[in-house]
Amino acid sequence: MKLVSSVCPRNCYSTCSLKVRVENNRVTGIEAHGENRATPEGPCIKGLAYVERANSKSRILYPQKRVAEGKYQRISWEEALDTIVAKLTACKEKFGPHSVLYFASSGMSGLLNGVSTNFWKLFGGATTTYGNLCWPAGLEATRLTLGANKHNAPWDVEHAKLIVLWGKNPVETNIQEMMPIEKAQQKGAHLVVIDPRRTPSAERANSLFQIKSGTDAALALGLAREIIANDSIDEEFIEKYVLGFEQFKARVEEYTLEKVSEICRISGAGIKELAKEIGTSEAMTLIPGYGLQRYENGGQTTRCILALSVITGNIGKKGACWHYANLQSYVFDDLKEPESYFPGCEHPSFRREISVAKLGADLLQIINPEVKFIWVERGNPLSQNPDTNAIRKAFRKADFRVVVEQFMTDTAYEADLILPAKNMFEQSDLVGSYWNPYVQLKQKVLEPAGEVKPESEIYYLLAQKLGFSKEEIRKNIPEPNDEAIEDYLNGFLDEFPELSLEKLKEGPQLADSYEEIPFADYQFPTPSGKIELYSQQAKELWGIDSLPNYVPLAEQKDFPLQLISPNSRNRIHSQFGNLEVIKQFEPEACLLVHPLDAEGRGIENLERIKLFNHKGNAEVKVQFDLGLRRGNVVLTNGHWAINGAAPNLFTTGKETDIGHGTAFHNTWVDMKKIK
Repeated sequence: MKLVSSVCPRNCYSTCSLKVRVENNRVTGIEAHGENRATPEGPCIKGLAYVERANSKSRILYPQKRVAEGKYQRISWEEALDTIVAKLTACKEKFGPHSVLYFASSGMSGLLNGVSTNFWKLFGGATTTYGNLCWPAGLEATRLTLGANKHNAPWDVEHAKLIVLWGKNPVETNIQEMMPIEKAQQKGAHLVVIDPRRTPSAERANSLFQIKSGTDAALALGLAREIIANDSIDEEFIEKYVLGFEQFKARVEEYTLEKVSEICRISGAGIKELAKEIGTSEAMTLIPGYGLQRYENGGQTTRCILALSVITGNIGKKGACWHYANLQSYVFDDLKEPESYFPGCEHPSFRREISVAKLGADLLQIINPEVKFIWVERGNPLSQNPDTNAIRKAFRKADFRVVVEQFMTDTAYEADLILPAKNMFEQSDLVGSYWNPYVQLKQKVLEPAGEVKPESEIYYLLAQKLGFSKEEIRKNIPEPNDEAIEDYLNGFLDEFPELSLEKLKEGPQLADSYEEIPFADYQFPTPSGKIELYSQQAKELWGIDSLPNYVPLAEQKDFPLQLISPNSRNRIHSQFGNLEVIKQFEPEACLLVHPLDAEGRGIENLERIKLFNHKGNAEVKVQFDLGLRRGNVVLTNGHWAINGAAPNLFTTGKETDIGHGTAFHNTWVDMKKIK
């Protein structure tokens, strides 16, 4: 038996450090790694489920080709690679390299993902996507305002006197954050939750403001008006470090208690009390979730909420920060998010003209050339990108599809050829976090199962078969052995002597550039050098108001129920839900509905109903939830359509106002009994 230091590489706040127990080339346990101050108690249920995930009998272990609809046959690697090479060569010769779509997402983090881009660059380029499904509207709002995306160390939250969870539910989606929150509460801090749902996090709070979804900006501006009227602003901080306060002050004047109460469906007295609490707190940590910026108005909403931290001086202090994203561990990135998501920063050999938010529509419309060949890795777009039916149509329009995957997902079932993907235990890699500040090493702990080949090895073999020169391959793709992989990773570490591979094998490490309290020096990398409530860049880059503003969502008449699809405690997006250990907690998709919304339609609790709108329909079981606002229904993110209802059967491909994000929550549906 051996115990190996590692890290969870999923697209999750926590990025937990782990110790992996291995016996006879088999993962037998996952244990806590106390060296990470942000995650000392170990991972959530998903992290513990790696034991099943690594040993699952349903894992794809061999190359497979489609022989009929939904049916696949095992083939050799030689046949698989020869087929891919023949298809790629034909596409390139007849239509050019841009007839190939290279689609990759966030299913597995790590620096070795860059090998994929290197391969397609050697191929002559490809068509790729821009934007992001998760958080770019909020990232860009923060960048425009503060100049950078970084926040106080996670453990600093325990020093806050007031903690505001605005649209975030860490009890289910970032459980390690609850440790410093609870320590703060034990010291007397107040916890406030603002959310359309009464979440498990709200159950821990001193107060819950159950806002109408999509109106968060109006509430923030109303709170700002009250804080200014109460003279609770930090005048010295504003005078020294803030640009545009007077214009902002004039902007919020119209957001009276009466107006905001009507918009947000929250009492004026409640708004007044919350404004007093924010304005008089010695140290406020404001923690926004990512769901509130997954509306068409998401960027402006984030700017409005961030303004509350700014005008009260809760930036750059112990226990006080804007706790949205912390990219301090992304030390190897030449261009950080969100700017790396924007079209125009790619290598000139690539055509980056397809929005991830509008994947289906853009794929169907793109010409000169059309996309003939689709390659998918680290993603499940049929489940996770908006407008599933349009994506399916676009995928089927292409001549050939390759999916690199561990399990038979919605997207895998669209493939002509499936290649088995590595799991997190079968290749070493370097991983950063967007919440905790550590650089970490995900160590290889066992040999790949079956005939699994890591993606870097697949590309190495394809490069040889495509006739790339030995020198080109040597410079861009590591050889398929452990020593070469470590040499590749060491190439990134050369500039960071404090981050040697040997140290990282012991546990998480901090780069020398790490700041426990960012902005404590009051240096803001914006055009003015100040915090910018008034941002000329916002107008020039995105065509929005230079000031934070509330932009109402469009009125909906045909479909009266607003569908929101928050993350689940049981999945990381579309991963883990297929495991038996997870199914015991969530065996099938359920639509959460307020009982009064159901009664008017004659629908009973646990009844199967038809959920529908102009984009799609599905049958799903209803589960009553008195903790919802009327008019909202919830279908959690990540369900596979092959197993029933999935949120993106109903979403429209629409971008957020800034950042090229994805407006998942601009979705309205209706439901009815099944006759």
